[in-house]
Amino acid sequence: MDQTVAVRLRRISAALLTLAAAAPFAAEVPASVTPAAPVEIRLREIDDIYAADAVVEAVRQATIASQLSGTVVQILVDAGDHVKKGQVLARIDTRETDAQVAAGRAGVAQAEAQLAQARLNLDRTRSLVQKNFVSQAALDKAEADARAAQAAADAARAGQAQADTARSFAELRSPMDGIVTRRLMEPGEVAAPGRAVLAVHDPSALRAVGNLPQYVLPKTAGATRARVELPQLARTVEATRVTVLPAADARLLSTQIRADLPPDASSYTAPGAAAKVLVSTGRARKLVVPEVALIRRGELVAVNIVGADGRPQLRQVRLGAQAGDAGVEVLAGLAEGDRVLPAVLAIH
Repeated sequence: MDQTVAVRLRRISAALLTLAAAAPFAAEVPASVTPAAPVEIRLREIDDIYAADAVVEAVRQATIASQLSGTVVQILVDAGDHVKKGQVLARIDTRETDAQVAAGRAGVAQAEAQLAQARLNLDRTRSLVQKNFVSQAALDKAEADARAAQAAADAARAGQAQADTARSFAELRSPMDGIVTRRLMEPGEVAAPGRAVLAVHDPSALRAVGNLPQYVLPKTAGATRARVELPQLARTVEATRVTVLPAADARLLSTQIRADLPPDASSYTAPGAAAKVLVSTGRARKLVVPEVALIRRGELVAVNIVGADGRPQLRQVRLGAQAGDAGVEVLAGLAEGDRVLPAVLAIH
């Protein structure tokens, strides 16, 4: 008797687990429903889509680095701040460059004084040559001294301009209107030429960048249309422009494809987000299910089909790529001739 009870208890437990697993979809199949407008699943000729894994990036972006060595004394912006072209974003210690500017100005003053003295000496020598008080060799030397002084003055002015330019590098400015993406240094750290301090991007122009394997390239030659799928948002948008680069990556054996997003893309995505570039590789006949018939619960997808007794039955399906207005490609779970119902049914 005890063994019989144990067996019955195990059966009841298994039944309860089965009901719990079906619970996410159970609410979609009420006991009293009237099937409305069933759609018969048929093979349709649709675009054969290749989905290239991609990443969203800004068309215009810049990593702002220092052009001189020094301690970062001030960073005026943070990640997420909007900035204007030419706006000062950070400052580097200018004591060394200030000394170079001062030395340059002193060098210019000294060179100009020597140039003025050389010109006066040249004028006196010319006067003496006319009166035959000195020889022509003295005049030649005075002219050479004047030209040397002029060259020294020009070199001093160039040195001063170089010092002034180096001094201007102590202020890091934004090269565009945009948003600060990252702060890569903090005040007190030592900046060096080529070391990044900030990153900025323009959010008004975003694109999805992916790679096409070489066997797909002949089928996508001259592609001008593509769609960009954002899986984390369950959203697909039409690309405004598609570019397949004319060179292949020898290491990855693939070619880069770029799909520009609409101008308002920054309102729902950002650089670094995962995406898929959906590009057509031809036409093919595939099973397609209407979007309105899909019942989604997390990662699970199901449809209500019309059973042999005329009542709706829940069936899990596995989906492929979007097929435009026709719906979504069905990889498994349905066969040609099955009739599916809209996810929202009329309840009596």
